Amino acid sequence: MTTMSTLSLRQRLSEYEKLMRLDKPIGILLLLWPTLWALWVASDGRPAAWVVAIFVVGTVLMRSAGCVINDYADKDFDGHVERTRNRPLAARRISPKEALGLAAGLSVLSFLLVLPLNGLTIAMSVPAVFLAGSYPYTKRFLAIPQAYLGIAFGFGIPMAFAAFQNDIPLVAWVMLLANVFWAVAYDTEYAMVDRPDDLKIGIKTSAITFGRFEVAAIMICYAMTLLLLGWAGLATGAGAPFLAGLVVAAGLMAYHYTLIRERDRPRCFKAFLHNNWVGGAIFAGWVADYLLR
Repeated sequence: MTTMSTLSLRQRLSEYEKLMRLDKPIGILLLLWPTLWALWVASDGRPAAWVVAIFVVGTVLMRSAGCVINDYADKDFDGHVERTRNRPLAARRISPKEALGLAAGLSVLSFLLVLPLNGLTIAMSVPAVFLAGSYPYTKRFLAIPQAYLGIAFGFGIPMAFAAFQNDIPLVAWVMLLANVFWAVAYDTEYAMVDRPDDLKIGIKTSAITFGRFEVAAIMICYAMTLLLLGWAGLATGAGAPFLAGLVVAAGLMAYHYTLIRERDRPRCFKAFLHNNWVGGAIFAGWVADYLLR
């Protein structure tokens, strides 16, 4: 086994990549889609390219920092979970001190990115960093930490409105709430994969809290996501193309039900990954709607 002290520079960079989960971009995409929804809505379908670039790069950096902090927080648990036991920190290929330094560096870069934006957006970046850094620890005491994840993953929504409107209207908070329900849905599917291990080590997840009603809870959360986004779209003048995007998303969610209803772990994980297409369908509908106005 390769130790921390014997890692070459190339091996160390590879371990950093794994620590930041850059080799598994699903988390970046699930964080990026709601941010893109908000960028288009907040700008009436005409977001400045440089602002979009700031938010896209910032999303990658903050998701990477969140993964590092998550593995730091779970370094004593991941070794007992089949799916995570080979992560760099759990396997002791990267030191905790290195991980904290990497997370700090990523957070500083994210903060520097937003400096060209207005004061409200810069101020909003502070709670964004706090949410990303504190989420991993909520699994110790919150019954449904996935709700907290939804706030952290959706905080690009109010920041996008702040950037374009220098204000955070009601529609932004409704979209954030929709993202909370979506995150609870897809991350419960994810948690269903690890439920046996999580029960053994004492981690709290929505899959454990919902118990035998977890599939019903997921579908209710999906429905709430669609209802809240539907309200947000109609409140901002969206029409048929946007609603078509929601219909496609609803069809994908129905497909997820066929994957998770038997609680088969690989199929639950497939449903989780497939949520990328849900976010993309909603975004495509919103973009098409603005293009056709």
